[in-house]
Amino acid sequence: MRIGDVADKTGVSRRLLRYYEEQGLLRPTRLPNGYRQYSESDVVAVRHIRALLAAGLPTSVIAQLLHCVHDDGEQLVPSACPGMINHLRRERDRITDAITQLQGSQRALDAWLTSLAT
Repeated sequence: MRIGDVADKTGVSRRLLRYYEEQGLLRPTRLPNGYRQYSESDVVAVRHIRALLAAGLPTSVIAQLLHCVHDDGEQLVPSACPGMINHLRRERDRITDAITQLQGSQRALDAWLTSLAT
């Protein structure tokens, strides 16, 4: 199937599909005319990529872990792959740090709003 078909099936723009290819997340075959040819497994991979992005993982980590996940029809399920736990813990720590920083920013804004309201 062509890129427009994958975009329609997944709700992901053509531009993002090209980006996923640039990041090594998708590897469509190329036809002699240069067009990308996608398979049904690429559609599944896009769904997995979207789920991993929603979990907060950057594409560089997704590229290393994409082959370690599958779905059971309802949700994405990780498989035990070498390094997966370390990657997930590192990303969880990064997200925890970001949340802590955002909470500090929120407290500062709350203080300013409180001082302005009085």
